[in-house]
Amino acid sequence: MDNEFKYGLGNYQQMRRLVLAVLVVVLFLALLFGQSTFPPDTPVHESIEMFGVLLIFLGIVGRLWATLYIGGRKSSEVVTGGPYSITRNPLYVFSTVAAAGVGAQIGSFSGIILFAVLCAGAFHIVILREEKFLREALGAPYAAYLARVPRFFPKLSLYQEGDTGSFKPRLLLTTLLDGLVFLIALPAFELIDGAQQSGMLPVWFTLP
Repeated sequence: MDNEFKYGLGNYQQMRRLVLAVLVVVLFLALLFGQSTFPPDTPVHESIEMFGVLLIFLGIVGRLWATLYIGGRKSSEVVTGGPYSITRNPLYVFSTVAAAGVGAQIGSFSGIILFAVLCAGAFHIVILREEKFLREALGAPYAAYLARVPRFFPKLSLYQEGDTGSFKPRLLLTTLLDGLVFLIALPAFELIDGAQQSGMLPVWFTLP
C-alpha cells in the first residue's frame, strides 16, 4: 500500500511540474505578440518589471521554504508546520506568486493579474485531485487538516513553526531547479522588447 501511495503521489508531483512548465511556455508564446501600454524605458514600465523580479525571487524562496518542511514526508504523514500551517498548498501559492512576477516582465499591471489568475486556476484543478487522493490515503488526520487550514490563500494567524523532519537535500535541489524556470523570463522578455522595438516582432495587442 505504501508503495502504491508513493507512486500515486509521485504522479501528482509530476503533474504539478508539467502544469508549471506548460503554463510558462504557453503564456510566453502568447505574449510574443503583446506589449504593455507603458513603453519600455519609462519609469512605470521599469518599476513594474522590478516589482516582478521581487515576486519571482519571493516565489522561488517560498518554494524552497515549503520544500524544507515537506521534504519527502508527504508520503507518510500530514505536514502542518511552517508554510503548511497557513496554507495547504504553499508550493502552488509561491509558484503563482512567481508566475505573477513573470507577467510583470512585460511592464503591465494586467500581465501580473493574468499570469497569476491563469496559474492559480490551472493549479486549482491539480489541487482538487490531489486532495481527494490524500484524503483517502491519510484519513482522519488529513481531514482535520483540511477543516483547519485554508486551501490556497494563506491565513497568517495560524502560523506555527513546526518541525522540518528528516530533510533531503536532493529535494531542495529539485525544487530550486524547477523554480529557475521563472528566471528565464528576465532575459526572454528583454529580447522580446528589443525585437518589438526593432520591428522584428509584430505587436497584435497591448495590455495596460
